[in-house]
Amino acid sequence: MNKETKNITSQDLSQWINEKKSFYLIDVLGNEHFQLAHLPSAFNACVYEVTFIDQVKVITEDKDALIVVYGSGRKSMDSTAAAEKLLKEGFKYIHIFKGGIEAWREAGQLLEGNASDDYIDPGTILKIKQENRTYKVDNDKSILHWTGRSPGSIHTGSVNISGGYIIVKEGEVSGKFDIDMDSIKNFDLSGDELEPVLISHLKSDDFFLTKLFPKATFEINSAKPVDEPYLSIPNFEIKGFLSIRGVGVSQDFKATVTETEPGGIAAEAHFDIDRTRWGVIYGSTRFFEHLGMHLVFDLISVQVKIIAD
Repeated sequence: MNKETKNITSQDLSQWINEKKSFYLIDVLGNEHFQLAHLPSAFNACVYEVTFIDQVKVITEDKDALIVVYGSGRKSMDSTAAAEKLLKEGFKYIHIFKGGIEAWREAGQLLEGNASDDYIDPGTILKIKQENRTYKVDNDKSILHWTGRSPGSIHTGSVNISGGYIIVKEGEVSGKFDIDMDSIKNFDLSGDELEPVLISHLKSDDFFLTKLFPKATFEINSAKPVDEPYLSIPNFEIKGFLSIRGVGVSQDFKATVTETEPGGIAAEAHFDIDRTRWGVIYGSTRFFEHLGMHLVFDLISVQVKIIAD
């Protein structure tokens, strides 16, 4: 990092503020958080927004100005990221108050804002409410996307989530989701004369036989958070039973679960299934020979998004 970038302690920063030293103190968190709590005399420019540098230039365009940036606390990279952006833009004299609001509060210093005395959850770890409740799946917002492959092509599409629920009872999670297999769509051939041919093939007895089995289901046997359930990575381990074409097979995967407002949850998962476990063996070299152009890979990639209120 540029040699002009330095760290500053809460003690020195407090002294600078009290002495009215000539510098710009910039809070790099979002404006919503800034309104709740910020250091005295601080300006606001959100490092998470693409307009961060433009926001700083509203505060000062002087590349020789002394600037102190701070964010949430010691674990967050917000102030470091802000300093790097400013250096790349040509600002020369950057100090980083790495402890941020956390260290400022620990030092007994006063904050300003609408909730300056309150603890503000940093929003990094999943915290599912423990009371017993039932969540109903929102069919309009929930969807399953699929990707199928062969040596010469990749096909993508979707099927609708047609219903379902999640139950939290005494710390245990259960639930069931219905998948409308007859709603299967294809994206990559949209508008092409081969699109209806592919859809018909997928609905036929070669694949999902939707005439006899229009619905697939997934039942949750168990669901529990991982040891460190960060919100931006798969944070829940799901064990369940997936039924397709009248065949039920165990299927486990990890999902990224977050809480939504007001009082709902969202879950997203990406995983592969081996279609042959459900008797969908068309084009598989484990079951047929001399397939030629009809070879189809056994794995189907699934991306599922569940919104429940």
